[in-house]
Amino acid sequence: MKSIETRYHGPTNTRGARISATDCGDHRIYISYPYELSGEDCHRKAAEALCDKLGWDASSLIGGGTKAGYVFVFQPKG
Repeated sequence: MKSIETRYHGPTNTRGARISATDCGDHRIYISYPYELSGEDCHRKAAEALCDKLGWDASSLIGGGTKAGYVFVFQPKG
């Protein structure tokens, strides 16, 4: 089963706030923090962007919060 972990990265002197999404392999992306969204929706957008990059169907993602960010998994079919 694949999982996607997302984390918030605060702004620095040279970059704005970002969210990273990483799968259980070596794939990672960063997106600019989507200020038009809030909470889990921001992290879901990053997870969906990683799915798009990898050619995965993101329609069945289920997410939940952790101390470090959020984790998303794919809902089983059936």
